[in-house]
Amino acid sequence: MKNNNAINVFLALGQETRLNIFRLIVRFGDTGLTPTEIIERLGIPNATLSFHLKELTNAKLLKVERQSRNLIYQPNFETVNELSDFLLENCCSGKSCEVKVKKKIKC
Repeated sequence: MKNNNAINVFLALGQETRLNIFRLIVRFGDTGLTPTEIIERLGIPNATLSFHLKELTNAKLLKVERQSRNLIYQPNFETVNELSDFLLENCCSGKSCEVKVKKKIKC
């Protein structure tokens, strides 16, 4: 991951509503959620939700899949893992350290 990509991810998550949307969608993993389900759980107006979903999708934090007439939003765990690797890339300046990193995220 490059600096610009990481900055875009942080900018997308740096807004409370988007962070709440992302955290909710992560809980459902590959099952994902429709916009209607997100509205029901978080009480966000439809137009506002569309804007936030677009921002999260543009930052590659979410994937969107069409199933019949529904759009399903799922977390993009590849981006989350790349961000984690990027943040820990220079951990301990290359020296042996005792950082405990959880297993890569997958659903």
